[in-house]
Amino acid sequence: MRAPARPIAAGLRCSASRVIRTRAIAFSGQSRTLVNGPGSARAVPSRRPTLPSHFFVRTISGRPLPQAKSSLLHICYRAAAWVGASLTVVGVGVIAFFIYDASTYKEYRTHSDIDVSQLALQPRRGGPKDLPIAEFYIDDDDSEARRRLKDKPRLVVLGGGWGGVALLKDLDPEAYHVTVIAPTNYFLFTPMLPSATVGTLELRSLVEPIRRILGRVNGHFIRAKADDIEFSDKLVEVSQRDGDGKEVRFYVPYDKLVIAVGSTTNPHGVKGLENAFFLKNIDDARGIRNRVIHNFELACLPTTSDEERRRLLSFVVSGGGPTGVEFAAELYDLLNEDLSRYFPRLLRNEISVHIIQSRSNILNTYDEAVSKYAEEHFARDQVNVMTNSRVKEVQPDKIIFTQKQDDGTLITKELPTGFCLWSTGVAPTALSRTLAKKLGSVQTNRHALETDTHLRLNGSPLGDVYAIGDCATVQNNVADHIITFLRTYAWKQGKDPETVQLHFTDWRRVAQDVKRRFPQASDHLKRLDKLFAEFDKDQSGTLDFGELRELLKQIDNKLTSLPATAQRAHQQGRYLAQKLNKMAQLQDGLAVNDIRDGDLDAAVYKAFEYHHLGNLAYIGNSAVFDLGKGWSIAGGLWAVYTWRSVYFAQSVSLRTRLLMAMDWAKRGLFGRDLISF
Repeated sequence: MRAPARPIAAGLRCSASRVIRTRAIAFSGQSRTLVNGPGSARAVPSRRPTLPSHFFVRTISGRPLPQAKSSLLHICYRAAAWVGASLTVVGVGVIAFFIYDASTYKEYRTHSDIDVSQLALQPRRGGPKDLPIAEFYIDDDDSEARRRLKDKPRLVVLGGGWGGVALLKDLDPEAYHVTVIAPTNYFLFTPMLPSATVGTLELRSLVEPIRRILGRVNGHFIRAKADDIEFSDKLVEVSQRDGDGKEVRFYVPYDKLVIAVGSTTNPHGVKGLENAFFLKNIDDARGIRNRVIHNFELACLPTTSDEERRRLLSFVVSGGGPTGVEFAAELYDLLNEDLSRYFPRLLRNEISVHIIQSRSNILNTYDEAVSKYAEEHFARDQVNVMTNSRVKEVQPDKIIFTQKQDDGTLITKELPTGFCLWSTGVAPTALSRTLAKKLGSVQTNRHALETDTHLRLNGSPLGDVYAIGDCATVQNNVADHIITFLRTYAWKQGKDPETVQLHFTDWRRVAQDVKRRFPQASDHLKRLDKLFAEFDKDQSGTLDFGELRELLKQIDNKLTSLPATAQRAHQQGRYLAQKLNKMAQLQDGLAVNDIRDGDLDAAVYKAFEYHHLGNLAYIGNSAVFDLGKGWSIAGGLWAVYTWRSVYFAQSVSLRTRLLMAMDWAKRGLFGRDLISF
């Protein structure tokens, strides 16, 4: 008997229910059932769903689908993967380092014949004093690169400071046969030297071997002292002591000479400076560090009286410039952050730090707002700043100084001290004084050697001798060159330069010549029309010789000497390297045209122009920045990190940067080193 037919709608509902239920099962990871018709179906293997995972969240019954993994377990897996990958990378790095380190050890040396010139072993004698002349060196044939440089022009650099090192870093390695003569075989990063006196930085973090710097240009190094220069014979007289302590002297020949011997501390005629400390080199920093720690240890002895303890812990800095201020700040940090933890608390109450400044403000070359901020900061830190004061004498146990009162009277005072730092300006070295005396009237500056705007030493053969850095100063005598400025114009007019009349158009041409020869005068020649109207006294519409001279004299008075800073020496070294590179490139063309004399420097390169990039100073967990033209910044720890970043970037090599970073990290983790040795 045939079953009664079901309604069509009911059949469709049943079929749809079966299909939806089976698809829900299929998307949950089980087999899928395809319905071919009423009452028949076949199973097929399941495949991945092509719909988003959130489309089928629940089955028809409303129960959630099972999850494969929990989120916590997923996070644990990812963390374990990161840790494993990090350990793998570190492990591979350690293994690679040890493999590299093992490759640096050489167990067996290979011996071979070395070519050395006989004149390098037994130099000929000559010169005004009949001394040995070092024309050849024993390492001239050590490599093919050195052999190629044997016949190049001889460039001799006296000194290994900021100017000399900047020159070596930018010099063309294939252009010159380079020799550096210096009494020390390292470059010292002087701006961070106060930090080394108290253990914030280690001494080796501030030095870089000169021989390593010279490797770039395949140069030669002679550790000796330059005593004199024979300009006519192009010889540098050098002295050194041999292994027996006997002084030996010899000559080093040159084609081009760069004097960058720096400066010494200015004594200002004060008595008793043998009882004071200076801060110019590594030995000074080491001596200061030992003395400071030694005073602390003596103050802890049970036999030390109260009066003696206060004297031992009285630290005086004579000079309120950047070096003196930064040393006082570093010393206060040492007292405040480290000594209070490891020394008796009584010492903290007995310690005193004093700054004696001859001017009315410390950091007097900085913006006035910066100076005021530094003084207020020191006042909060109980650092005694005594302005308008001058030291008369430094005795072993006290300092005698005068202080100017508000009414103009001078009062003499005494200050017991166990330590005195003398940091009051710069003075010329022995070589600079010798050269100034030899060159006579062309060298009128008592503090430094005078150069022209191309950094050529005044009085020396043109284009042979240059002077850069603290030992030199650029002579901005614009008015003295008035005849030079007028000669070309007057020659075209067929007139005497002293009787020529300059219209405004002519004055503009002269002003352009002044800017070209004296770049530092550019800032004072911006309003040419205003200057022309001001000095046209007779309202004739022209400038005569006298009126032009008065105009240029006013510009002379506005020009100031360039600061004796590392920044200036660095810029001069780079400028001189670029000019020497240019002259080397044009050397063949000049020789073909038989151009040997004359102002070749001015013909091939522009005059030196100093760009002031600002001053900065550390004042104890704070720093100040004088950016020039009225812009200044002062702040706390953020400024300290900025100050560190600037000097970190200016450090001479990657090695010194890494050492400085490790020293700063070590100070944060373990404090400063309190060892004296």
